[in-house]
Amino acid sequence: MASEAELRLRERLGRLRRTGLLGGARLSGELERLQRQLDRLTTEPSDEEIWRSVELARHQDRPYTLDYVQRLCEDFVELRGDRARADDAALVTGLARFGGRTIALIGQQKGRDIRERTRRNFGMAHPEGYRKGMRVMEIAERHCFPLVTFVDTPGAYPGVAAEQHGQGGAIARSQALMARLTVPVVTSVIGEGSSGGASAIALADRILMQEHAIFVVISPEGCAAILWRDAAEARKAAAAFKPDAAHCLELGVVDAIVPEPEGGAHTNHDEAARLLGESLSEALEDLETIPGDELRRLRRARFRALGVFAPTPAPA
Repeated sequence: MASEAELRLRERLGRLRRTGLLGGARLSGELERLQRQLDRLTTEPSDEEIWRSVELARHQDRPYTLDYVQRLCEDFVELRGDRARADDAALVTGLARFGGRTIALIGQQKGRDIRERTRRNFGMAHPEGYRKGMRVMEIAERHCFPLVTFVDTPGAYPGVAAEQHGQGGAIARSQALMARLTVPVVTSVIGEGSSGGASAIALADRILMQEHAIFVVISPEGCAAILWRDAAEARKAAAAFKPDAAHCLELGVVDAIVPEPEGGAHTNHDEAARLLGESLSEALEDLETIPGDELRRLRRARFRALGVFAPTPAPA
C-alpha cells in the first residue's frame, strides 16, 4: 500500500504533467522521465546521500553559468555594470539566442582558478551585481524577451561594504521587479542555491533544479553555526533541512528535476548542458502561450502560497 508521502509525490508529479511543463511531442519519453523521478523520490534519500548532493553541488569541476551559455546559446552579448557604481563579476548578464529565440540571461559565476574566483568573489554578488541584473530584467520587459536565470552561489556577499551599499535592499528590489515582469521567467538551479543571493534571481514562473544541486535558505555550515554553534555539524544540519532536489520537489519549491550524467554534471559538461537545454526549451515553450498579465498573476500567487501551513483539524 502506498504511503502518504508517496501519494503526495504522485499527486505533485501529476499536477506537473497536467501543466504541460514536461509535455511535448515526445510524450512517451517524458512520461518515462516522470516515472524515473517518482522512482527516485519514493525512495527516501539517506543522510549520506543528502550530504553527497551538497558535495556534488559544490564540486570544483561542476559546470558554471558560462559553461552552459557556451554550449546552449548563440550570439551571447555580455552587458556589464550597474550604471551607478561598478561592474560586479560575480553576476553574468546579457542577451543571447537560445532555441531560435532571443533571451535575457542572468547567472552567477564562481570561477575556475584562484585568480578568477577572487575576481568573481566566488559567485557572491554585491549590491552592484543585483542592480546590474535588474538592468537586464528591465531590458527583457521592454523588448518582450524571456528571462532565463542560472542560480549557483553560496549566498550574497556578507561583507561590511556590501551591507553599507544596501545589500538587503538590492535583493528585495530584485525580487520585487521579478514579481512585476510580464515576460516568461525560467530559473535553473545548477549548483549551490543558497540564501538571499539565490532567491534574488529565482522568483520565476518555472524553477528547474539539477539532480545534484541544492536549494536552501541558509548553507548547512551557517545553519549549524546558529543551532549548535559549530559549523562542523553541517552534515547534521543538511540532514535536518534536506536541501536536495528530491525534497525541494516534494515541498513544491521547484517544478522539475533535471537529470545529470552518471556521477554528476562535472563528469560530462556537454551531456549536462544537453539535458538542461531540453528542460529549458520545454519550460519556455509552455510559458510562451500564457498572456503576460496572467503570467504575472500566477507567479505572484505561486510565491505567496509557498510556506503556507494549514494544521490538520483535531478529531472531534
